[in-house]
Amino acid sequence: MKGWLWLTLGLLGVVLGVLWTAQGLDLLGGSVMSGVTIWAIIGPVVAVAGLVLIVLGVRIRARSKQQP
Repeated sequence: MKGWLWLTLGLLGVVLGVLWTAQGLDLLGGSVMSGVTIWAIIGPVVAVAGLVLIVLGVRIRARSKQQP
């Protein structure tokens, strides 16, 4: 069970980061965030943080499987 929280939060961060980037770059319309440059900056930062959390979760799970 160890590491699942970090993997889940990381995946959520990547998805939100990509979504916010697309909205900031005005690739997705219909939102107050569409075309606002700050979301094109925040989105990749959140996505990278999500990737870091995914790597952390994978490492925690691998370490917990090695211990008897």
